[in-house]
Amino acid sequence: MKINVLDAHDRYESFTKKDFYIANCLDNLIKQKPFGDYPFYVFCHPRTDDDGVTKRYIYQPRLTKPKAQTNSALYKVKPGSDILKVIWILPPREMWNDYQLGNVCENQEIEKFIHFFQFDRSELEKPEEEDPSPEKIQEILFEFQPQLFKKETLPEHLIPIWEKRVAQIRSKEKSG
Repeated sequence: MKINVLDAHDRYESFTKKDFYIANCLDNLIKQKPFGDYPFYVFCHPRTDDDGVTKRYIYQPRLTKPKAQTNSALYKVKPGSDILKVIWILPPREMWNDYQLGNVCENQEIEKFIHFFQFDRSELEKPEEEDPSPEKIQEILFEFQPQLFKKETLPEHLIPIWEKRVAQIRSKEKSG
């Protein structure tokens, strides 16, 4: 990989001006406990801003594994512990050769993830043993993220609970 000194300097300047580190982003998300003390995934993927040029990374908490895709990372988090499991890190496809043995960015783990992505994607996407069932996922979501549900679709006995939880969330948002 050829590196232009001026380009590298510009990227370094841009990088150091931004106040972000992957560890900080993950730590902040874990502290928010989006699903209480239940283990969850953090799906990291880029999105292009409205200007069509600027990219930013989204750290999305999830209870289920997403489909594996290039230019993404997936971590498994267990709140209340120091356990953070890397499920995959998949760089953009045009950078894959950079991670091979003997190259500047050589990394056996990333090379392994790329291999699974190419030849056995189902291995990356298969659920972990402790992943909750679909029914349990619904319960967790209703408990911690009730705003994701439409009031009209809920059974009658859950509507008062939904109203109370959504009101609590809205009052936190106003005060926070």
